[in-house]
Amino acid sequence: MIEIAQGICISEHDLVFRASRSSGPGGQNVNKLSTRITLLFDVASCKGLSEAHKRRVLVKLASRADRNGVIRVVSQKFRSQRANRQAAVVRLGELLAAALKNQPPRIKTSLPKRAHDRRLRAKKQRSILKQQRAKSWAEDLPG
Repeated sequence: MIEIAQGICISEHDLVFRASRSSGPGGQNVNKLSTRITLLFDVASCKGLSEAHKRRVLVKLASRADRNGVIRVVSQKFRSQRANRQAAVVRLGELLAAALKNQPPRIKTSLPKRAHDRRLRAKKQRSILKQQRAKSWAEDLPG
């Protein structure tokens, strides 16, 4: 069992691992062994998540999920298959925990009048400075 958050666990049977050849440096290790791991997690068939959790995960991780609701995590950081497998599981746990975390509602605040006036004064000063430069530049042109 992989614990995602307080009281939320997913079974290792819900995870599908695929190994393939990794890219990048590594010498003969890259050419001979399949160390890259692709982890596939089918959110819809997971029994450890409630329907509300499943919807929330699919909304938050929409860019990582395909149209069938399968989330894909790839790891090829390490030279061994076992280490990449563990890294992929850890990364999936982090993604799911972040997706299931409750975000506090945003409280709309208004800009203080003093800050608004200060911004407008700065804009006006900048405008005057640019106008002064433009006049001196235009006077230097041959006629």
